[in-house]
Order: sequence, then C-alpha cells, then structure tokens
Amino acid sequence: MERNLRIAVFGQKRLSREGGVEIVVKELCTRMAQQGCQVTCYNRSGHHVSGAEYDDIDNTNYDGIRQKHVPTIEKKGLAAVSASAFAALYSAFGKYDVVHIHAEGPAFFSWLPKMFGKRVVVTIHGVDWQREKWQSGFGSKFIRQGEKNAVKYADEIIVLSKGVQDYFKETYGRETHFIPNGVNRPQIRKANLITEKFGLKKDSYILFLGRLVPEKGIRYLVEAFKNVKTDKKLVIAGGSSDTDSFMEELKELAKGDDRILFTGFVQGAMLDELYSNAYIYTLPSDLEGMPLSLLEAMSYGNCCLVSDIPECAEVVEDKALIFKKSDVQDLQEKLQDACDHPEKVDVHKEQAADFICKKYNWDEVTKETMKLYRRK
Repeated sequence: MERNLRIAVFGQKRLSREGGVEIVVKELCTRMAQQGCQVTCYNRSGHHVSGAEYDDIDNTNYDGIRQKHVPTIEKKGLAAVSASAFAALYSAFGKYDVVHIHAEGPAFFSWLPKMFGKRVVVTIHGVDWQREKWQSGFGSKFIRQGEKNAVKYADEIIVLSKGVQDYFKETYGRETHFIPNGVNRPQIRKANLITEKFGLKKDSYILFLGRLVPEKGIRYLVEAFKNVKTDKKLVIAGGSSDTDSFMEELKELAKGDDRILFTGFVQGAMLDELYSNAYIYTLPSDLEGMPLSLLEAMSYGNCCLVSDIPECAEVVEDKALIFKKSDVQDLQEKLQDACDHPEKVDVHKEQAADFICKKYNWDEVTKETMKLYRRK
C-alpha cells in the first residue's frame, strides 16, 4: 500500500463560494482528504468578498483539511501577490509531496516549491491577464509572467477548457491536461427566503449569478433587459471583486427600471432558492475559464441563455439558448423570445440536470487530478 500523499494547495482566497477557484479547491480538497491524503490549504488573511461578517466562518479544520492563513497585504492588487508569495514559501519548506497551485497569478511563484524538490501541479482557471481589471500595468505583467512560469516550472498543467489547451500548445508548445470542473446534483428548494426578502416567486425572474466584473457581460444584460417587454424581474446576484466602481456603473445603468434587482453576495439556502426558482439563468460573458455557475444553474434544472464563447458553448452543447457574444440586440431578442415562449424554456429545463450531472462529475475530476499527482 503506498503512502498517502501530503498536498499543499494555494491560489484560493479561502474555502468558500467567493469565486470559481474557491469552489474547485473546496470540492477537490474535501474528496482528497476523505481518501486519506493530508491536505493543507494556505488561505489569504483578511476580508471575505461578501463582507466582514463572513471573515471568521472558516474553521482551521474543514472536513479533514488543515487550513493555514498566510500574511496578506490588504491593498488592491497586492493581496493576491503577497498571499501567494508567503504560501509558496511555506509550501516550499513544508513536508509535502505535491504543491497544487490554482490560477495564473499565484503560478508566478511555482519556481519556489520546485526549487525545493516538490512536485508542482498548476491549474489554469482561465487566461487571466485578458480580464478587464488586469488590462494594464503591474497586474497584467505579473499574471502573464505567472503563465510563463507555470509553463517553465510546473510538472503538470491542468486546463479547464479545450480553448485554453489549444492556447498553451500554440503559444508555448506545452502539453496540458484537460480536466473540466465537476458539479453536484443539488436539492431543489421552494421559494421562501427569496419571497420574504425580495418578493420573488417561482419563474418570476431571470437570474444572473456570479462575480460582478466587466467580462461577465452584465452591462449588455442590463441594456438588453431594459427593452424586453415582460413583468419578470432581472435578478443580479453577486458581490464585486476589486470592482466597486463597476457595481456603481451597473446600478446607474439600471436606474429607472424597477424590475432590475441587485441582491449582493448570496450563499447557503438563499443561493439554492435563487437557482431553484429562476425562469431562466443567463451568463452573457465575453471571457470565462470554466463557468461553474453555469454548471450549477443547469444542475438545478434551469433553462440557460449563454453567450456563444467556446467555454460556454462547450458546456451546454445543444441543451441551452445561445446568443452572439457582446451583441445587445441579439441578447434582447433571445430574452424576449424566452419570455414569450415558456414551452421552449420548459424543454431545456427538463433536459438540463441529467445532462450536466452526467457530463461533469467531481469524483471523476478528483481521480484524474490524483493520477497527475502520482505520475512519474
């Protein structure tokens, strides 16, 4: 019987629902710990995206995972860099067999654990330097260098979409492993909390759920929805991520249409209810890694309306509605059509959950990832 692996993980903020990286780390690490691996997560110190009240909810031991908080400089652009630097240092000196780094920025430090003889695996969650908030200055250069360092120092690179796999092959001649994210089949909940707090009932709203960042296409969504003739509401659920000015811009854009509702960050039962009772879920992104919220929305049996970028189209195949990315007019027409034809929406709702839960499975993801840890 071979010895159970000792694994260090960093790149996530903490084990939470703040973003796709955090969800992936939580799902993988929980399963690895259940299989007897010794898993240590190096989390950032400091504030939770959803607000200070959530700061202390993560215990040091979460489902068999050791959690350690690393020093973090609480300044825009420096939090991720400083936390990753310390995490790389700790994992380099710690007794670990494998160091698994999530995202391109943190991968900048992949040379450090490598130098100390650790096996280094990097998961690329998306080509992050293309994101709007990193378009200029230090952030963009740092993340691009992180990508290059991953190529140079990582023993294995995991990618979440075929497009990113092609990008690494064409740009660097580097082979990568395509292991998409998984999804759990959820319990569908009746509308209670969302009715009490926001007056929402089943099928009375169109849902966007995710981080409020420019590349998610929320601007187009608000513009398109304002011209849709329907009494359904548009619910925009999510917290901002270093993008408070963008949040203000969205609220300004939505002014004068009282059908548009911003809920802020949601989790737990409230999140389940929002997914469970939506008329349609929409993800109008210009740029995605592997959109976990889309997998989740389909697992709740939602009809989804997504942009035609490969990362979304690959996921939904022919089981969702698709519009031309960044095309406000096309998005408006598709939204109007969905509101006018509930029978079309129902067809997609019936297929969604079985299709997605069969296609994407966390246990399978864990198995494939562990194979790379042990690969010689």
